[in-house]
Amino acid sequence: MTTEKAPENDVEVRIYSIATSMTESIIFLDETEGTRILPIWIGPSEAQAIAIRLSGYPSPRPMTHDLLFSVIKTLGLTVSRVTISDITENTYYSSLHVTEPGGGNLRLIDARPSDAVALAVRFGCPIFINERVFGKTQVLSKPITEDEVVKFKHDLKNLKPNDIIGQLLGGMPGQPGPDEAEEEENGEDEENDEEEGGRGQ
Repeated sequence: MTTEKAPENDVEVRIYSIATSMTESIIFLDETEGTRILPIWIGPSEAQAIAIRLSGYPSPRPMTHDLLFSVIKTLGLTVSRVTISDITENTYYSSLHVTEPGGGNLRLIDARPSDAVALAVRFGCPIFINERVFGKTQVLSKPITEDEVVKFKHDLKNLKPNDIIGQLLGGMPGQPGPDEAEEEENGEDEENDEEEGGRGQ
């Protein structure tokens, strides 16, 4: 059996954590031999598809990614790896490396990172991120001690997407980012003007 070698500028990652809300979710991918964590915004349904598979909870009927998994397997193929290859204007690009079981007849299939990761956890294949992606976007750093890891993962689950943005920009969780702070300040000014106008009538 032949194993596809990853290019030198591809970094293997794994799922570090998933933070989710009613409207959107973030998946955190950390490099297996490093300290960088890449947060990627995904839809709640894709986050659920990933989390359900990781939890080992069996779905009573095949979900979309289970169906894709079954179709690929039925055709005698497999997903050998997935690669998040680039980011352009906040849009991530990734591909499925679909091969025959022996690793031959490679086909690259364009996919969203969320769908690619959902299939990766079903096929049990590695996930890679190209270095150019790390160079084009903000990343987080992993904590060092076990206690820090536990606290960090707990904090991630309770953070809202705007909190993550604040952290990436140097703010603290729960604090508004620069844009939010400006909007709140403008809103307060408008509210004060209305109150003063009302008192003057």
